[in-house]
Amino acid sequence: MTHPKLTGGSPNRLGAHHDGAGVNFAVFSANASKVELCLYSPDGKRETARIALPERTGPVWHGFVADLPVGTLYGYRAHGTYAPEHGHRFNPNKLLLDPYTREMHGEWTNDPATLGYDDASSAIDLSFDTRDSAPFVPKSVVSDPALFEGMKNGQHTKSSKDLIYEVHPKGGSQTNLDVPESVRGTYEGLASDAMLDHLLSLGVQAVELLPIHSFVDDKFLNDRGLRNYWGYNSIGFFAPEPRYFGPDGLKGFRQMVQRFHDAGIEVILDVVYNHTAEGDQRGPTLCFRGLDNASYYRLTAGQPRYYVNDTGCGNTLNVSHPYVLRMVLDSLRFWVECMGIDGFRFDLATTLGRENHGFDPNGGFFDALRQDPVLNQVRMIAEPWDIGPGGYRLGEFPHEFGEWNDSYRDTVRRYWRGDAHSAQELGARLLGSADTFDRTGRRSDASVNFLASHDGFTLADTTRYSKRHNLANTENNRDGHGSNYSDNGGVEGETDDAAIRNIRTRRQRNMLATLFMSQGTPMLLAGDEFANSQVGNNNAYCQDNDIGWLNWDKADTDLQAFVVSLSAFRQKYINVRQSRFLHGAIRPQDGKADVIWTDFEGEALEWRDPGLANFCLALRSSAQTPDYEPDGAVVFIVFNRADEQGHVILPDAPKGQCWVRAIDTDDNEQGAFCELETDKAIVAAQSLVAFVIASSEQPS
Repeated sequence: MTHPKLTGGSPNRLGAHHDGAGVNFAVFSANASKVELCLYSPDGKRETARIALPERTGPVWHGFVADLPVGTLYGYRAHGTYAPEHGHRFNPNKLLLDPYTREMHGEWTNDPATLGYDDASSAIDLSFDTRDSAPFVPKSVVSDPALFEGMKNGQHTKSSKDLIYEVHPKGGSQTNLDVPESVRGTYEGLASDAMLDHLLSLGVQAVELLPIHSFVDDKFLNDRGLRNYWGYNSIGFFAPEPRYFGPDGLKGFRQMVQRFHDAGIEVILDVVYNHTAEGDQRGPTLCFRGLDNASYYRLTAGQPRYYVNDTGCGNTLNVSHPYVLRMVLDSLRFWVECMGIDGFRFDLATTLGRENHGFDPNGGFFDALRQDPVLNQVRMIAEPWDIGPGGYRLGEFPHEFGEWNDSYRDTVRRYWRGDAHSAQELGARLLGSADTFDRTGRRSDASVNFLASHDGFTLADTTRYSKRHNLANTENNRDGHGSNYSDNGGVEGETDDAAIRNIRTRRQRNMLATLFMSQGTPMLLAGDEFANSQVGNNNAYCQDNDIGWLNWDKADTDLQAFVVSLSAFRQKYINVRQSRFLHGAIRPQDGKADVIWTDFEGEALEWRDPGLANFCLALRSSAQTPDYEPDGAVVFIVFNRADEQGHVILPDAPKGQCWVRAIDTDDNEQGAFCELETDKAIVAAQSLVAFVIASSEQPS
């Protein structure tokens, strides 16, 4: 074993950084007594050197190794007190990943040697294990700085496109035969010509990728022959997950981002800074736990052997600690400045905003984001809940954030399913959920509206299954949401009954049309545009197979064409995508209200009617922005949930103009005729129709 000479180096930049003359190593640990740098052979199998970092500046251990080349493999071993009952779990027998590494060599193996304790001992995690974990963990890599030269992000701007497309980095292209076989299921495949053509046809503004930070497959899944497919089990906040690498490896990730940008599509990352893959006290020692357990994690008050579990994943990252917060901010800036990322969706974001006194929208994490000159320029979206105390916080995040609106999802499903009292709730959701978001200067686009997401039924399965079918997860069908507000139309699962199939397709069209007609930011789950099914699995987190992948070979192309028309309609008519909330205020330019609710007879809507199911609304530009549209521009939308057709009185059209049926969920031929003969329009049963004003000349 060789012993290269270390000098003091610098504590200023955490991680391992090559400057042409050697490598500076710096790692945080406030409670360690010694930190050793371990160097490895190019195959990662043999430790070639183990040397203590020679300097400590505050809580940062650091050293510089001259002449060490790019590509060197390394890891850390941290010495200190092993006293779980006091929150400390130092064990130098465990090789630790550098929290700042940008690349990893090798794979994680769920071997008992990765545990800091002896799993055969009756003392469980209070025992101490002496096995070396190095053979079973990947090594950190000294990266070539050229791989991460500054990359300009997409510079998010408001445009006629506002559609977010949530997609899995592998499952999005894995079965798409129009994608070259060599890149299917990879970063490059996701931005291949075929995928870009599809996204552009839909009018997608941004792709939101499920987690791509390097992550670990849970042991309990491996034991069952399954994998962590979704990736919400992060361990490396700076390293792209290598299982999605294509022919160009890490470079392929940057190529993907650049191709999206060249096509005018932004890239949003779903990021998991609320917990790590190390789990609870019975979990492995892979990185943070071994470096400084008491600093990196929130521990139970009075019982620091145990972890606060506001995430439901075993532990909670302590972003209140300045160096943990610094790591998260450094990670976010890295993805923006070096990888061109345009925004982030924060998983279980309530956890990140929870201070000692509870959730605080002006807490340290949010303050740091908003004051950062890089991060305050990018898009931020919150998942506004966790399982901790007071965890549901929809509408309470800082105004810079958009928020996933699960209330929108549930209300649209309930309305089109036929639930009582749902029409009143839908009225609020259609106008950007002003009851939730119209405060502190926020705009309606803060509400991220969705019908389905990765977590839960797909849109198609919402119309095919009345209960979850998760047996493939090997958890006795006890996992996943119990309340899906779904309806199978009379038969559970697949059916050849044409009538039932028509009911299902109609309901999907109705919900999709509702999404594109709603104020707020629409988000579409990948595959919902062509009726993708997960055969009733509403928790496909471990299904890295045909269940979790998009089924391109079964795509409903008629439904897809309908979604294309919906997106084009939304881009054309600003009435349905205004950023200002509509409250029925009178517009100064014409004396008309910016939104009007009526029944089918044109009378004022009786909101107190418990049986209210059908209604109309006329949308004009907000009274606060009178210059948006010329006088007379209006979108008139009819919701008919009844089982029989309705006769709707249309508002008077301006002289020389008439109403055009622009969107009709009962008709594939959109915008084909004007209502010229009568002031009444026939609206089919179980359908949504959107009318717009046009010239009274007969269409050709």
